[in-house]
Amino acid sequence: MPAPERIPPRSMTSAELLARGELTVLGRIREASNAVLYCSVAYGDESAHCVYKPVAGERPLWDFPDGTLAQREVAAYEVSRATGWDLVPPTVLREGPYGEGMVQLWIEPVEGDSGLLALVEDEEPAQGWKAVALAEVGEGRTALLVHADDERLRRLAVLDAVINNGDRKGGHLLPAPDGRLYGIDHGVTFNVDDKLRTLLWGWAGEPLTSEAVGALKGLAEALGPREPLAVRLASLITEAELDAVRARVAALLSTGLHPAPSGEWPAIPWPPV
Repeated sequence: MPAPERIPPRSMTSAELLARGELTVLGRIREASNAVLYCSVAYGDESAHCVYKPVAGERPLWDFPDGTLAQREVAAYEVSRATGWDLVPPTVLREGPYGEGMVQLWIEPVEGDSGLLALVEDEEPAQGWKAVALAEVGEGRTALLVHADDERLRRLAVLDAVINNGDRKGGHLLPAPDGRLYGIDHGVTFNVDDKLRTLLWGWAGEPLTSEAVGALKGLAEALGPREPLAVRLASLITEAELDAVRARVAALLSTGLHPAPSGEWPAIPWPPV
């Protein structure tokens, strides 16, 4: 068998580095509910840090098929990439030291960035903020949970509606030093049933931006049966789940509105952070 073609290091994208590089486990992120390993990946002169989530370390869930969370993380990256927003760090599915798993580029967030979510004692959000819900803060007291009226968050809210994200927590928002915002932890996505749980309800019922409509129209085309994105997603999620993605995109374009909680499923994840 001929040796695999080596890509010159200077031409490698982050995704290619993650897929082809040598993966070395450096430690474990113990706060996670599933096995999450902090790693380095290296190929030639190129190297980076990354997260490796082996399928073997996934805990079974009652509402998702066993051993499919890694594929869903990759599918979320593929959809994000197709919108042109690149809200999910480069993510691939590959073999690693503990078997097949998801490998995602490590994003070092800006320390102490508290400008996205807040609890306030006011009854209405201040200018530049959006109300989410009242939250219990102890001793019978409540506070208003708000998030920033930030275009980066708004794009992420649209992406979450498309992929049916069941777990958009505050800790899954990573503001990067270059000003970009990334979303991570997309294992519980793409369910056929409405599972949307998020802290980003501030735009519920409001018209989508023209930018979002344009991204959704492009996504609808990219989800055509023989288009590369659809073919890729078909290898990661089920046919019924892929049809549900198409239906959610069509519904968003039909209403022209951000979705509102259905009332059939808890609207906010727990714990919220």
